Amino acid sequence: MTMYHDYFSSAINKLHDEGRYREFADLKRITGNFPKATWYGPDGTREVTVWCSNDYLGMGQHEKVLGAMHQALEETGAGAGGTRNIAGTNHYHVELEAELADLHGKQAALLFNSGYLSNLATLSTLSMILPDVVILSDALNHSSMIEGIRAGRSDKMIWKHNDLEDLEAKLETLDHDRPKVIAFESVYSMDGDIAPIGKICELARKYNAMTYIDEVHAVGMYGHRGGGITDRDGVADQVDIIEGTLAKAFGVMGGYITGSNEIVDAIRSYASGFIFSTSLAPVLAAGALASIRHLKQSGEERRLQHLHADMLRNKLAALDLPVVFGDSHIVPVMICDPVLCKSLTDALMEDFGIYIQPINYPTVPRGLERLRLTPSPLHDEAEMDKLVAALHELWTRFGLKRAKAA
Repeated sequence: MTMYHDYFSSAINKLHDEGRYREFADLKRITGNFPKATWYGPDGTREVTVWCSNDYLGMGQHEKVLGAMHQALEETGAGAGGTRNIAGTNHYHVELEAELADLHGKQAALLFNSGYLSNLATLSTLSMILPDVVILSDALNHSSMIEGIRAGRSDKMIWKHNDLEDLEAKLETLDHDRPKVIAFESVYSMDGDIAPIGKICELARKYNAMTYIDEVHAVGMYGHRGGGITDRDGVADQVDIIEGTLAKAFGVMGGYITGSNEIVDAIRSYASGFIFSTSLAPVLAAGALASIRHLKQSGEERRLQHLHADMLRNKLAALDLPVVFGDSHIVPVMICDPVLCKSLTDALMEDFGIYIQPINYPTVPRGLERLRLTPSPLHDEAEMDKLVAALHELWTRFGLKRAKAA
């Protein structure tokens, strides 16, 4: 067993040597006081401000969401009892799928336990159902999409990120009647850039391809009803499969796909990631249902979030901190060194009570390490000023390069 122990130790030591060993902060979020959390650190507990949560709108603590979950807990108990094929579909699953289909203007929806699983299961199953399919994948697609394509073992082509000319060049090489799926995201989570969805759909129609879009960083955040970038741009009807998550802007947990009755029924019937997984707990489905219904009718959370993201970018740029100006709610600040990134975030936590997890390889390419800031409607200007002042001080302390906004 000593030999095996050495293999594992060597793997961990390699991460330490490269400066990208990940440590998890022991946090407990404080209900009713978002974005505050209690940090269980080496010297005891301390209140900190979280600046990197994917609970983009603070809906994980919204009174409607919590109320719905309390009610469902009393009605149905804690768990789902098994897979939907064996234990039965809970009525909250039925209601939530109907709400999600309506959100995206589709005929049907299917729930999964996470956004990762919905991508993995659906993309791999498409390769099973579509004969001799080729999947054309954007170069910056999420790991879950890459793993789903890989698991399907179909032919694949990787096209340059958001590059329509490269996508068309690859489509031109394929037989018109051969099944094809263009797989891409709407908002890319690390840089915050947005895909040209309408133009991608035009190419799909021209070359007889299906379209599959990951909207996990956009649902709840964009569009009149929170349906994502496809909702905002009025192109949801042009996309064949829209995938999303319940764990970010909606503040709960779970993933899903939406599409035509035939597509969703086929995935439901063939995807092992759905068939053999215990279904989402009804209490989670109830919370997500309440969150979606609220955000369909309320745009105030979205308005404040985008206002605060713009405000934060401008405050960082005013001090020549290397913030990336993008079109989305994600605010990256570039450090480009894994060791310095970790040291700076440690100092933010210990000296200023600010929690930001360093982003390094493999989440981003080596040399593009960064802070990924996600201001919410509940991060007020005073909190922003504290963050910017802390970063200004630490940039000087660590001798980091300042730069005009990228």
